[in-house]
Amino acid sequence: MTSHQQNRKDEHIIQAIGKCRIVIRNGEVIEVGDPIIADCPLAKRFAYPIPKITKEHVKANIEHRIKSFGMCTDQREVVDRREFVGFGASELLSFGVQERFLDAVVLACDGAGTVIVTKPELVQGIGGRMSGLVSTTPIQAVIDRIEKQGGFVLDRSTGKIDQLAGFGLAVKRKFKKIAVTVADPKAAENIRSAYPDALIFAVHVTGLSKDEIKRLVDTCDIVTACASKAMREIAGSKALVQAGTAVPVFAITQKGKLLIVEKMARSPEPFVVKTTKLPVISDAHPEPLV
Repeated sequence: MTSHQQNRKDEHIIQAIGKCRIVIRNGEVIEVGDPIIADCPLAKRFAYPIPKITKEHVKANIEHRIKSFGMCTDQREVVDRREFVGFGASELLSFGVQERFLDAVVLACDGAGTVIVTKPELVQGIGGRMSGLVSTTPIQAVIDRIEKQGGFVLDRSTGKIDQLAGFGLAVKRKFKKIAVTVADPKAAENIRSAYPDALIFAVHVTGLSKDEIKRLVDTCDIVTACASKAMREIAGSKALVQAGTAVPVFAITQKGKLLIVEKMARSPEPFVVKTTKLPVISDAHPEPLV
């Protein structure tokens, strides 16, 4: 077997921090693409902050993730209770599971692919530190950890990412109130068509076209704005609730609105509540919006 074949057995491709394409092979960052944004207020608050989005800073951040919690390696930690942002996707979905608003969440995890999780700390541990996963290679130790925590892996042999099939497996496992994260409008549409009661959460939308954004808004319950100008405009005009102003999360449906409002109701943090025309956009947003 050649070294190239050996390397291909452990390769993970993610999109992170300004839509950089990042390739991690055998625990090492071997490729970082050019970012399409230069600045992000959330990136400045990372455990390993990124003051300015450059290939060098992105590489250092990903290397920190590999070192600190084993991202894309057999050391990957999969449980966590810390909130990184108040109304991020993993924070909202883990809250939904904790409060029994949801029975299960379908996510993508490095080293496992599409997974179904039923514990809030597993939702947060997988999703809270995971960027957009394009493809991954199965890692037995990671799969074992997820299954030990009561999770289910869609395809243990390939680690494929297929959110529609993952949702189908969750239904087959007799879960009723199921949420799923998607980054692709076609996947969202297929899930909505097959499972009308799904709670669909759009993530990692930076760089999508205006048409793709519109399709996500027409299909999903909750969407995150990331660095998308179109998402702020299209989702903002249809949203029932907006959480945050720098990188907003928009609830498009009543079901999505309820999840955000319930999390707010149970939070010890103070809030200002005001009816207003959306979106409300902070000056401290990603630059440039794309």
